[in-house]
Amino acid sequence: MTDHGDLAGRHFLVTGANTGIGKETARGLAQRGARVTLAGRSEEKTRAAIADIAATAPTADLEFLQIDLSDLASVRHAAGEFLSRDEPLDVLVNNAGLAGAKGMTASGFELAFGTNHVGPFLFTKLLLDRLKDGDGARIVNVASDAHYQAKGIDWDAVRAPTSGTAGWHEYAVSKLANVLHAQELARRLAGSNVTTYSLHPGVIASDVWRQVPWPLRGIIKVFMKSTEDGAKTSLYCATSEAAAAESGLYYEKSKPKAPNPVATPELGTELWERTEAWLSEG
Repeated sequence: MTDHGDLAGRHFLVTGANTGIGKETARGLAQRGARVTLAGRSEEKTRAAIADIAATAPTADLEFLQIDLSDLASVRHAAGEFLSRDEPLDVLVNNAGLAGAKGMTASGFELAFGTNHVGPFLFTKLLLDRLKDGDGARIVNVASDAHYQAKGIDWDAVRAPTSGTAGWHEYAVSKLANVLHAQELARRLAGSNVTTYSLHPGVIASDVWRQVPWPLRGIIKVFMKSTEDGAKTSLYCATSEAAAAESGLYYEKSKPKAPNPVATPELGTELWERTEAWLSEG
């Protein structure tokens, strides 16, 4: 794959693709000839996004996959549905997420952690063999520079309701988990044909902020960049020829950057093992 080349014959799956950065990532891929599966919670909104993308890329090959990453039963069903289609998968973009929300998921995790880490972790795990079947497959985790604010992971707190006023601390922890997940995947997939990436898309006026109360949501969006700008680093990690030789790195503005120092192999291994254990519980 090249930075600006033809992606015909390549299949990309983008979560949270009905709006914001995910939608613009899907659009950028479709305009370069890729087959794109847009995964989202709302069929109505995702099909509207598909229609909008098709208007700018008339020959685009687009399909819908329903998934709610806060619900592990939905994640398993979505992975099963995709695998049943017996299609190749070249790149998985774990883009979907939320910020500023409070509560717990139906599966018993703090809301941001469960939606932003546990759901994508399981989805990636279930699709990994299909990715391994591909030629130079990639896994791209859309994280955030908010992960620098996390001092580590409180294992009790991620199994309890959100404690912060607006969930900012919990969001930072979930984004640290995205970075750690990509790093640990890279170590475990060393020598395979699958490379991994995490990234900061920029501070983007996307639907990730949908749970932040109004008028604060409107105020903070004034100072943010567009979703088109936000998709640039995702597209770089998903398609760049230069990045093909790299794995497990964290990116900002399409360039590698040192992540939070607490993102160590030891913490990555512990997060992986704990997440696997939680998933085995049901």
